[in-house]
Amino acid sequence: MHQVASLEEVSAGVYAYVQPDGTWWINNAGFIVGSESVILIDTCSTQRRTTQLLDAVRSVTSAPVNIVVNTHHHGDHTHGNSFTAPAAIVAHRRCRETLLATGINHYEAVFQQPDWGSLRLSPPVITFESQLDLWADDLAVELHYIGEPAHTTNDVVAWIPDRKVLFTGDLVFHQGTPFVVMGSLAGSRRAIDRLREFGAEVIVPGHGPVCGPEVFDVVERYLTFVHDTAVNARHSGTSPLHAAQAADLGEFAALSDSERLVGNLHRAMAEMDGPHGNDSMSMTQALADMLTFNGGGVLRCLA
Repeated sequence: MHQVASLEEVSAGVYAYVQPDGTWWINNAGFIVGSESVILIDTCSTQRRTTQLLDAVRSVTSAPVNIVVNTHHHGDHTHGNSFTAPAAIVAHRRCRETLLATGINHYEAVFQQPDWGSLRLSPPVITFESQLDLWADDLAVELHYIGEPAHTTNDVVAWIPDRKVLFTGDLVFHQGTPFVVMGSLAGSRRAIDRLREFGAEVIVPGHGPVCGPEVFDVVERYLTFVHDTAVNARHSGTSPLHAAQAADLGEFAALSDSERLVGNLHRAMAEMDGPHGNDSMSMTQALADMLTFNGGGVLRCLA
């Protein structure tokens, strides 16, 4: 049974769309309402979920969605792009490049398969390198590329300085396990410092409940735990899978999707041999080891 998403007005005209329980393929989105148009932050993984998101927008305004921001290329944030037409899709240049290269990937061998609906690839048509400013009337919505691979190679945050609200995309998982296998552990750790610099008071994470900047401390501690576990594994000649199986999760045991630790260790240990994009990490092996860690079979997905 699908849990009902919540719509939270985190500042006047600024909404967080929070989808429980925030696990695989179940993301958060949001929107900023202007007098004549709406800026949407991310879409959803399925036609049904994206339709519900757009219904939530219509529940508070009759203004059309003119701009859609993709915080990164992952399908839970981009699969629904086509259902927002004719809105302009905006993202980092590498987001467009990655979507065009990979298309719509459902990872059938990895996840339980939901009813995706009639998905059609709709890549960004406006891209940028470092920063792009959008406007909802006189309210600035600043898009910032985080600067290097972190959760992915193309992470963007949406910062509303006048309201101290920050949409972080998947640079922040709240009450869920962070996932850096397609980005960089070292870059993710540096990204937390970058996020702190904004001085945000309200954080809309990519997954999990709306929160405050204290969430950065939790994410940072988890990423440090991954780093330390990877270093110890390398020194002892232990594989990422066996290191994850032997790890004491401690304060992170309650986080959802603990199998992500395996993928994170694959990434962290590969980075010891070279930077992202110039390493020998096998994504296929990382995903296979995650399934093994999880007891075999495909991963839970309730999208």
